[in-house]
Amino acid sequence: MKRIYFLTVLTFMNFAVPAQNFNSIPSKSDKKLTEKLEKALAGFKGSAGVYVRNLKTDKFASVHSDTIFPTASMVKIPIMIGVFDKINKGELQFDQLLTYRDSLKYDDGITGSFRDSTKIPLPKVIHLMISLSDNTGSLWLQALAGGGAAINQWMETNGFVNTRVNSRTPGRKQNQAIYGWGQTSPREMAELMVMIRQGKVISPSASERMYRYLGMQFWDGEALSQIPPFIKTGAKSGAVNQAKSEVVMVHAPHGDYVFCITTKNQQDERWQRDNEGYDMIRKVSEIIWNHFEPKSKWKPVSEYERWWF
Repeated sequence: MKRIYFLTVLTFMNFAVPAQNFNSIPSKSDKKLTEKLEKALAGFKGSAGVYVRNLKTDKFASVHSDTIFPTASMVKIPIMIGVFDKINKGELQFDQLLTYRDSLKYDDGITGSFRDSTKIPLPKVIHLMISLSDNTGSLWLQALAGGGAAINQWMETNGFVNTRVNSRTPGRKQNQAIYGWGQTSPREMAELMVMIRQGKVISPSASERMYRYLGMQFWDGEALSQIPPFIKTGAKSGAVNQAKSEVVMVHAPHGDYVFCITTKNQQDERWQRDNEGYDMIRKVSEIIWNHFEPKSKWKPVSEYERWWF
């Protein structure tokens, strides 16, 4: 197993909530890309959804993009927003020194391996959460953000009706049983990334700092492996036994684009590189890159899989 995440009890329920009215939501469909994605998702042993938006042309492609899926570790983007919201309100200080306690331990990630009373600056815990997907640090930050209820309130206030934190959040036990730590739709998670990129989350300066965190990913073996390493990206991935997901902003030569690919109810629960969900994420990322950059001669180098962890 290359990552440790919350185990999720998933059902075959397929809830869908109509898309909310985000600002600047595109209305022009990219039919050719949609057809490519529908073909790619056909035959998947489980449920899958994808949403793509080209920020230059303002066209989108969508397959089950308003269906609710588990976030897995993509939930750490809403948690990060919750922390920055507290900092903006003066209830936390960005540079404050935190004290780790053994009672905070969830797993044996980096934060969970600290000794009791270890001192660590808040920005480093945020970095561990986003870049390495550190679970103990993420739950610590969720609490510092005011808990899932406060984070969910921000999401609701800003028009996100599907994106919620479920774990350790009052009134969310039923949702947690279905979706795990958090839930979202491909469209909402992608548009949340767009808001951060455009400086519209909390403040322009807070958005910029958050986006810099999203540009420092250790787990780059799925969607990012199909994008040239010299292309700037912002991303966050997630995985549990029956669900895989990733949201990516790509600063491509012919214009920025964002996409989110999610799965659930997967039959393939293996924690291996060739898991069907991981394969799907790589396939979709490759399709989107080649669609927007058809003249690109870049391809993953021979034996590149050897160097992915």
